[in-house]
Amino acid sequence: MRKRFDSFQAWSKTRQGKKLIRYTASSVITTGVSFSAIFIFYGLKIIPGVIWATLAGNVIATLPSYHLNRLWAWGKRGPSAFRKEIVPYWSLAFAGIAFSQIGAFTARDIVRSHQWSHLANTALVSFTNLVCFAIFWVLKLVVFNKIFHFDKLKVIDEELVAEELSAIPDATVDPIWND
Repeated sequence: MRKRFDSFQAWSKTRQGKKLIRYTASSVITTGVSFSAIFIFYGLKIIPGVIWATLAGNVIATLPSYHLNRLWAWGKRGPSAFRKEIVPYWSLAFAGIAFSQIGAFTARDIVRSHQWSHLANTALVSFTNLVCFAIFWVLKLVVFNKIFHFDKLKVIDEELVAEELSAIPDATVDPIWND
């Protein structure tokens, strides 16, 4: 067990490990936003319909999702490239929302056919949405990796420089070159 933990810890310090952990964390955050919004909208009957509550909750969660994924998970800064980043991201996001709407239609049919409490219905609607987005999670990871890609030569060069600097004993490093 310790060996697996050490292996995971070493992997989590790699570029790919950090990126996947950040992607997962941003997904957890935005899933929480979506789940909470749907629970509030539908559960408190602010938006009484399953379909509209699910749509509103997912659209709200898409906004922080784009920024968290772009800035934090993939480390992209500066203006977004419309054709290479924005269009593919939002296309995939709306495909996920459309898929969640299929889940919402299913949940609505189940809610209508059973005489459960509103709390149970709210839990069903929220859980159905969660399952729908879980299905898209891996697909998004693959696509986002392509959208927010890095210049591989630049990354390799940076890693080599960092490796060379870490191999030099601290006593022999001139403070002028540490910037």
